[in-house]
Amino acid sequence: MGTVLGIRKLVKLRNELRKKRKKVVFTNGTFDILHRGHVEYLQAARNLGDVLIVGLNTDASIRRIKGKNRPINKNADRAVVLSSLACVDYVCLFGDDTPYGLIKALVPNVLVKGADWKVGQIVGRDVVEGHGGIVKTIRLTAGRSTTNTIKRVLKAYRPESSGSSRNA
Repeated sequence: MGTVLGIRKLVKLRNELRKKRKKVVFTNGTFDILHRGHVEYLQAARNLGDVLIVGLNTDASIRRIKGKNRPINKNADRAVVLSSLACVDYVCLFGDDTPYGLIKALVPNVLVKGADWKVGQIVGRDVVEGHGGIVKTIRLTAGRSTTNTIKRVLKAYRPESSGSSRNA
């Protein structure tokens, strides 16, 4: 089980890991309603190194990016769920719209995003490659997304059409 750390403690830990020559992998996201696609993605990311650090958007940053109805789950809950996965070693919340500051502070050996991102567009690529690291994309599990999950839930619990009446 992983640990949720603030950036200061995580930077200190990263320096210790560097001295031990541990290969640190970093990825980030909102991980709002955790699903199979998230788990498979995180497992694949973890397989690229010795330690997996996940940058987790705060609630405020998600609202700015995805709108006022998101996230569904609060950042404290999302952090606990993520850190409970065997493949995740550390979780760190960040409040900016991108993880650039976190990546710059940690300088991971491997930076990972989903294959829906082009490598040239991945935030922090310049930092990682500039320090001799690599940037990778991981194929996403087809048909799995938080947005699709929300749509299925809304459809399943949509009130019946106004054509029927209980008072008849």
